[in-house]
Amino acid sequence: MIIVKIIQAVHLHLVFMLTTVFNLYKNAYNGLSRSTWFLSFVMLINRSGTMVIPFLTLYLISLGHTVSSTGIVLACFGLGAFSGAFVGGKLTDKIGFYPVQIITLIGGGIMFFILAQMKTYWLICVFTYLLAFINEAFRPANSTAIAFYSKPENRTRSYALNRLAINIGWAIGSGVGGLISDISFKYLFYVDGITNIVAAILILIFLKPVGYKHVPALHEKAGKTSTPYTDRTYLFFIILTIFFAICFFQVFTNLSTFFFTELHFTKPVIGFLLAINGVIIAMIEMVLIYKLDGKRKNLDYISFGITLVGIAFLMLNIPGMGPGLAFGVLALLTLGEIFSMPFMNSFWIGRASADNRGQYAALYAMAWSAAQSLGPLGGSQVADHFGFKWLWISVGTICIVAAFLMSKLKKIETSA
Repeated sequence: MIIVKIIQAVHLHLVFMLTTVFNLYKNAYNGLSRSTWFLSFVMLINRSGTMVIPFLTLYLISLGHTVSSTGIVLACFGLGAFSGAFVGGKLTDKIGFYPVQIITLIGGGIMFFILAQMKTYWLICVFTYLLAFINEAFRPANSTAIAFYSKPENRTRSYALNRLAINIGWAIGSGVGGLISDISFKYLFYVDGITNIVAAILILIFLKPVGYKHVPALHEKAGKTSTPYTDRTYLFFIILTIFFAICFFQVFTNLSTFFFTELHFTKPVIGFLLAINGVIIAMIEMVLIYKLDGKRKNLDYISFGITLVGIAFLMLNIPGMGPGLAFGVLALLTLGEIFSMPFMNSFWIGRASADNRGQYAALYAMAWSAAQSLGPLGGSQVADHFGFKWLWISVGTICIVAAFLMSKLKKIETSA
């Protein structure tokens, strides 16, 4: 009888726990609009083909280029992304997010096919720039679309859902990309291009065009009229975002080179490690955002998250690192990403209005694009001349300093 009662008690406890977890996940996803879900699904399709960027450095090295020269190619990508984000933001405010998304997805898909045929170094640089220009013009339009279809009270979760789709796609793309690259790097470009075009077709079929020009979002009125270029707090935020992003982009560029050349991990292992980021985000980000959103200021979460990323970078210098410890480092880094990036989106969208949202989104995208140019280039130069040890010390320290200054940004916001 005692054993039966113990079994019954354990069973009831397990049922209660499972019910609680189920309800927590259910509540975390409730209340989001159908269009928000569809945009996230389209993003999942698109990002499942994200195979070129995480393996671009290895592809260039396989063509006989040095680590330094691959940094220049990645800098071209970042420069194209920077200018593309600016133009994309302007176009979004002028003609709307719908046509900008369609044009950039189809154009980006075509550019992937073209880049796959380039062999000359300078042609690779030119077409990498053009690819990034078209691809990054998509981001302000997509960010504006998410804001348009969401409510103020669930906007952070709407962006988190979109990030969830991006990261699940990243996990699929990185994992499969590691296997495909063992066959041929060229196939990575074809898959990336196809998923871009498929995403555009899905939007054309299932998402109706909206007359967005100067129309407030579905659940709010236009109010703020300032531009991001006169918003002092936002400009400080953008500067700190650039420094953080410079460090964070090492994850998708020089970190794979570090794993391959210094730790001698195989390409499938590298693909698996990079996929960890997306898997962890898929498992916990939405629930964590649901529990945290509104409890503290966005800047508090952002500062904490950036600090965790900095600590993770410093841990890469632990001697004798194998795949197990690398897994732990990437898990910590991902946790820092979860605490910082969704609330960074909430911070900028909270300072924008319907008629200037494209410009706010563009400046935020430009910050990441500038970092995409400076980060890989600077990181590869540091690694080439001083070694990866000093690269991880540098980016880890920059992250921790940026986190401290981000926490002080609250004072600037109060006095602004």
